[in-house]
Amino acid sequence: MALAPALELHSVTDDAGISHIPHNIDAEQALLGSLLFDNAVFEKLSDQLQPRHFYEPFHARLFAAIEEYIKRGQLAEPIMLMERFRQDAAFNELGGLRYLADLVDRAPPGANAPEYARLIYDLALRRDLIRIGGEIAADATSDRPARDQIESAEQQLYSLAETGATSQGFVPFSDALRGAVEMAAEAFGRDGGLAGLSTGLIDLDQKLGGLHPSDLIILAARPSMGKTALAVNIAFNVARNYAWEPQPDGGRKTVNGGIVAFYSLEMSAEQLAMRILADASGVSSDRLRKGEIDASEFGRVRDAAFEIGSSPLHIDATGGLALAKLAARARRLKRQAGLDLLIVDYLQLITLGDASLANNRVQEVSQITMGLKALAKELSVPIIALSQLSRQVESREDKRPQLSDLRESGSIEQDADVVMFIYRESYYKGRAEPREGTPEHLAWQEEMDHIRGVAEVIIGKQRHGPIGTVKLHYHEDTTRFGNLAREGRFDPR
Repeated sequence: MALAPALELHSVTDDAGISHIPHNIDAEQALLGSLLFDNAVFEKLSDQLQPRHFYEPFHARLFAAIEEYIKRGQLAEPIMLMERFRQDAAFNELGGLRYLADLVDRAPPGANAPEYARLIYDLALRRDLIRIGGEIAADATSDRPARDQIESAEQQLYSLAETGATSQGFVPFSDALRGAVEMAAEAFGRDGGLAGLSTGLIDLDQKLGGLHPSDLIILAARPSMGKTALAVNIAFNVARNYAWEPQPDGGRKTVNGGIVAFYSLEMSAEQLAMRILADASGVSSDRLRKGEIDASEFGRVRDAAFEIGSSPLHIDATGGLALAKLAARARRLKRQAGLDLLIVDYLQLITLGDASLANNRVQEVSQITMGLKALAKELSVPIIALSQLSRQVESREDKRPQLSDLRESGSIEQDADVVMFIYRESYYKGRAEPREGTPEHLAWQEEMDHIRGVAEVIIGKQRHGPIGTVKLHYHEDTTRFGNLAREGRFDPR
């Protein structure tokens, strides 16, 4: 007679009567018996099930041994396994070979094995929930700040909820192909034919095809080139154009624009909001900050604030944020409100919180870029991470950045799907003004008139498309990047 998994939960209660440990020994025996009877059953099991999910320690070791034998192409059956566990006290206590033989004799049909596996996995998750709950309760009595405890708890719960989601094993080509066709169909039906999220900058969108989910995009420049301004412009354009449609399950599907998370590790939330307000109102951010505006301009500022106030742009201005906390907060936002784009300003201000890497900044930055890439894949959103460039740019005659200029480059170039640089020739030319009244000054003035307000976005790496240069308009007063009105879209350099 085959073993059938009991539907009730076996519980163990401690002296205080407060600890209940969910488990089902019958289900574990049924699954192990099916595997011993027919090793082919193993192929039907999800990769999610692991030895640690078994409640009985010997069952965990037995499952691990069966898995090892099968993966090596060997037969996993009682006689072979008896030799493996001959010195195992628990094995002998349970009955030795007789116990394994009973598992085989009472094995249920192999077709039921996936159901037993799901039950074992579910009970293991419940035990993890009890463990995490106990750790949270114990941690609450410690001296750690409450906010840190909350973020740690959220990270544990999210990791538990997503167990197996980021490691799904092989995907049939037909499934991958279906997803690719759906992406192409969405791009075909979308204005502008973009496969990804629109930046609001036509030339840049055309070169990149938009911002793609799971991509890590590095935006690098020397100070004062406008990397924060470009990131803010993109964030605002995406959030301002957000539109969604309801789903049958009650959720929301983004159909245009998106919900944006902006981590500002250097500037305050108010400073970022001031930049966006200047962009939306057309009033100089410098004059806004100093209060040097008239009544008409204040009216434009007030109207712009009312118009953009409901944009789904979320700003976190915590300085020196650790990567683990950044990830935990991003997961929380995605769970609570949704998330379509994540921006980090800037990469070198993130910490790992690992004292062992304190004196190896290159290795630490490498770990951070790997973590950001993993987070982009986990959340299925594009991540734009701003980065500083080394000073060696300034020593060259042509100061256009290149990949080797990335500071603490380590794995930045390797992990990034896209690397973009900002270059404004007017910034350097403006600091080399000749003496007024000379022929050189007239030539300088003519050249400045030609290049003022023009910025180059140099795409030094793009995993999904060509590299090249895109020219944009840059308005210094409002720190706003816009589309450059000209016939030739791209600089051939």
